[in-house]
Amino acid sequence: MPAASLPLPPYARIKQHIVARIEAGQWAVNDQVPSENQLAAQFEVSRMTARRAILELTQEGILVRSQGLGTFVAAQKPALPVLEVRNIAEEIAQRGHRYSNRVLRLERVTAPEAIASALELSIDKSVYHSLILHLDNDVPVQLEDRYVNPRVAPDYIEQDFSRETPNAYLSRVAPLTAVEHTIEAILPDARVAGWLGLKAPQACLQVLRRTWSGEHVATFARLIHPGDRYRLTGHAVMPMRPAPAKISGDQEP
Repeated sequence: MPAASLPLPPYARIKQHIVARIEAGQWAVNDQVPSENQLAAQFEVSRMTARRAILELTQEGILVRSQGLGTFVAAQKPALPVLEVRNIAEEIAQRGHRYSNRVLRLERVTAPEAIASALELSIDKSVYHSLILHLDNDVPVQLEDRYVNPRVAPDYIEQDFSRETPNAYLSRVAPLTAVEHTIEAILPDARVAGWLGLKAPQACLQVLRRTWSGEHVATFARLIHPGDRYRLTGHAVMPMRPAPAKISGDQEP
């Protein structure tokens, strides 16, 4: 059968449907698009299939997700929205530097409303929380504030994260199937600045990362990096249709 006549996979049909509505002017910038549940019902597919379509359109800069509010048509402008999820210990080791960390917290907590929403759990549910400071040659380069869905990593708080990073552990027990990032510059509060060893007010790079494993949201993490010790590098591939840019995080040596 010629390739052109092959039927589109379900997630691609959903993407095509959304893009067609936008290009036809039926959905304008900032208009809310149907939810994953609504799209799954409309196209008679699983929620994960609908989520893949939404996530890919978000990565391509066509849609934008607002936590707790929904998904909206994005203003069409150049963007590099996709981060490669990497193990910070490996990044540091690849530069020939010495990696270490300090585990500041490792606990079970009742999910605050914003965290419950991010993990798609009810507010009264318990979640795992870790707060870890990552160091490059004893210099703080990342504060990782992570909440974990116990359903996907039930033994999370029993791990020794001074020996293995959360990223390495989760990669084994809850393989990544989807990821969502929000990136912004922030001024850290006094407590965060103290952990990062900042002696004067300094802008930091904050990455909010939500990951899925299978049908479930696995983690929600807030990663904060001192602005003078971290940079994002990117390489965009431009075929016939623009592909999502691939960016990797890299600390300044």
